[in-house]
Amino acid sequence: MFERVFALRANGTTIRTEVLAGATTYLTMAYIIFVNPAILAAAGMDFGAVFVATCLAAAAGSLIMGLYANYPVALAPGMGLNAYFAFAVVPLFDGDWRLALGCVFVSGFLFLLLSLSPLRERMVNSIPRSLKYGIGAGIGFFLALIGLKNAGVVADDPVTLVALGDLGHPAALLACAGFVVLVALQYRRVPGAIMLTVLAITLAALLLGLQEFKGVAAAPPSLAPTFLQMDLAGAFQAGFVTIVFVFLLVDLLDTTGTLVSVAQRANMVGADGNIPRLRKAMVADSSATIIGAALGTSTTTSYIESAAGVDAGGRTGLTAATVGGLFIASLVLAPLAEMVPLYATAPALVFIACLMARSLADIDWGDVSETAPAILTAIAIPLTFSIATGIGLGLISYVAIKLLAGRGRELNIAVVAIAAAFVLKLALQ
Repeated sequence: MFERVFALRANGTTIRTEVLAGATTYLTMAYIIFVNPAILAAAGMDFGAVFVATCLAAAAGSLIMGLYANYPVALAPGMGLNAYFAFAVVPLFDGDWRLALGCVFVSGFLFLLLSLSPLRERMVNSIPRSLKYGIGAGIGFFLALIGLKNAGVVADDPVTLVALGDLGHPAALLACAGFVVLVALQYRRVPGAIMLTVLAITLAALLLGLQEFKGVAAAPPSLAPTFLQMDLAGAFQAGFVTIVFVFLLVDLLDTTGTLVSVAQRANMVGADGNIPRLRKAMVADSSATIIGAALGTSTTTSYIESAAGVDAGGRTGLTAATVGGLFIASLVLAPLAEMVPLYATAPALVFIACLMARSLADIDWGDVSETAPAILTAIAIPLTFSIATGIGLGLISYVAIKLLAGRGRELNIAVVAIAAAFVLKLALQ
């Protein structure tokens, strides 16, 4: 059965190798079962229900990717988009997280339609490469700002906007120490470094009396508070088109980048440069977003941490299916997840930001017409506290600069249309 479903021999692997690779991938991304509920709970969602939704969305997405697309890529609610969901979109909707879930559901459905059509590649290719790098780095900086704020390392200031927080507070000290430990563990290639750091800070908080012990394992909480609670009717309102587009665009770019990266690492790219079964992988990813929104979590997407499993020998969907099974087993860890304070997840957010900032190195620094819009995008996303606004300002500046520089031929109709739409949105708000 395993041979028929996953073609193990054809991919030069075994059941044992695939299972061990899946366990490796799980350890590198299991932090999401602690981080995601903490972030979405800050937006008013039920912590226990989001915990269950996180585990089930990750399990469903990974199983679909493994069984349908036969890719060693695991999925879970994405970092960056969950912060955008909780700290930017929900406040914009006056605390209505149901409406935000509706936007995620619609974006997943549109992503599915794109995955089934040739428009997927056209849409990805229409976004200038430099802006893709700027968007990735900007989302990273957005995560870093949220992480530092949650840790109390930075605080708002009426004069300077942002100022140094109270570094003498135990939460800030634990978060700072956790970041140092996390980077050191990652440098030493310790499996599950992020998860170990989050748990270590939580343990320290318990010993210092900052957190109350609630147990480690128990029956899963009820999913009812978030299950099928998305507001689909509201998500189709004209004013929320931009939010849906941002969820769609970021998920599309993130998924494409992850699949290409993992496929190259696994030597799955063909001689013609094409990735086999890419459409199926995209369908799996978009389906996971739809399922995740229905369960009650922000956008579910492919995880670059899957590369750890590939490095461990994973080559087929059995690796992803193993991750899915481990996320199902994680459902009993709700009490442990509920003890994790926001400041314990802060080092993870800042560290992931450091990884995402690497994309800036790929910008063509010799061409200022490419560099300036990309850097503006990266800066605007955290400083406006909005991925949508940052992308909009980046696209608008890109089009304007290219036209004034006499390089309008480099623009495509899609970029000009999207930039014009953002101009209209900013003018009307």
